[in-house]
Amino acid sequence: MLNGLLGKKLGMTRVFTEDERWVEVTLLEAGPCTVVQRKTENHEGYDAVQLGFGEVPERRLTKPLRGHFEKCGVAPKRTLREFRVTKDEGLKAGDEVKVDIFQTGDRVDVSGTSKGKGFAGGMKRWGWGGGPGTHGSNFHRRPGAIGQSADPAHVVKGKHMPGHMGNARVTTQNLEVIDVDVDKNLLVVRGSVPGAMGGLVMVKKSVKTASADGSKKGAK
Repeated sequence: MLNGLLGKKLGMTRVFTEDERWVEVTLLEAGPCTVVQRKTENHEGYDAVQLGFGEVPERRLTKPLRGHFEKCGVAPKRTLREFRVTKDEGLKAGDEVKVDIFQTGDRVDVSGTSKGKGFAGGMKRWGWGGGPGTHGSNFHRRPGAIGQSADPAHVVKGKHMPGHMGNARVTTQNLEVIDVDVDKNLLVVRGSVPGAMGGLVMVKKSVKTASADGSKKGAK
């Protein structure tokens, strides 16, 4: 069964629960997505569907993409992504998938592109404590020593350093679905998700499950 959708982040707000508590939620426009291509194990070597989301003028497409949509008999879509499905999944090109594949209480993983923050120093990027703040130390926000001397005589791979911050693919796992509005293609999830307002997100059913004590266990 199809376990995910494409959408975009609309923003954050809060909702009130039945016991008069308010919780922070993120509003997602999830779908509707159109099945552009059905991939099978016999032809492509695996079973999956290619979903399209968002409209785009045909003049903005490259010739290969234009031919791809014409061959599948589907209107041009701005974004294409693949989702694995089982062999007996009955979806075919042209079918529409809506947000009703999710239900209130489900757990989802949301992937998106985090906000880009440009070049950042080590303290902002990695949360370093920094040097002494007193006058005269001359060591406040610097990286300091980054390697060894004669052995191994190089900077260890993965060393935290200043550099580009953000603008990376991030996945927030195990978010609770608070509400589903099929008419408005609206998915309300508890907590925050990566990216800025209007950013593309991929919503999938969670690979983890939450037990009664709040711990997470791998889904079977």
